[in-house]
Amino acid sequence: MNLLVQAASSNDGGFQGPSINEFFPPTLFTIGGLEFNRITLVRIISTVALIVIFWLGTRKMKLIPGRFQSVVEMGLDFVRVNIAEDLLGRKDGRRFLPLLTTIFFMVLFFNITGIIPFLNIAGTAIIGTPLVLAIASYIAFIYAGVKKSPGNFFRNALFPPGVPWFLYILVTPIEFVSTFILRPITLTLRLLMNMVVGHLLLVLFFTGTAFFVFTLSGLWSLFGVVTFAFGFAFSLFEILVAVLQAYVFALLTAVYIQLAVAEEH
Repeated sequence: MNLLVQAASSNDGGFQGPSINEFFPPTLFTIGGLEFNRITLVRIISTVALIVIFWLGTRKMKLIPGRFQSVVEMGLDFVRVNIAEDLLGRKDGRRFLPLLTTIFFMVLFFNITGIIPFLNIAGTAIIGTPLVLAIASYIAFIYAGVKKSPGNFFRNALFPPGVPWFLYILVTPIEFVSTFILRPITLTLRLLMNMVVGHLLLVLFFTGTAFFVFTLSGLWSLFGVVTFAFGFAFSLFEILVAVLQAYVFALLTAVYIQLAVAEEH
């Protein structure tokens, strides 16, 4: 709590709100030339937790599953049925299921650290992870299209059938930008900005609480109760956002793959 008080108060006793510098923390230690900071450790913890949970949930599969195995299977079935097979069908759904499952649960676990005490920041709040996942999604989209129609994929994407030839002067550049440039960029920014804004708001609410209660005290503490209530409510909302962003990222990846393997390609 003392850290919150220090973060909320500037040297002259005024309120110090959250800063974008929180997303560029100092290096904690270096191993083999690799620098590790707070966000790097959060990503490592999320990855280890993800591996351990699925290992424990699948190492001794039973015909009649226990509660833990049921929860893991429910999560896997959600991605398989509601994302992969619903959009891609059984054949293509199973082919791209490992990618979609990895994206969904990686984004979910990296997002949820934003509201876990002592971690308090999403592993996706720095552009590296969202960008890598967006590139993986983009590569899968290109691979699926080329695999389906090696000779027609790029031609149909850039020169949609049925368009008068003279309109290709306008249509082709638009299709190139929207299909091959904006898709990975929007995937990256949608996830990144949601996590950045969520973190800044949570920090604002809780540092405001610490400032009102511990720095100003007295009747100002009543404002601290209000900011704490908003912070608690927004923490619950951030859980929903973490799940929703994981779903949207995996869903859009499946949509792009579905467009790539459509019959017209």
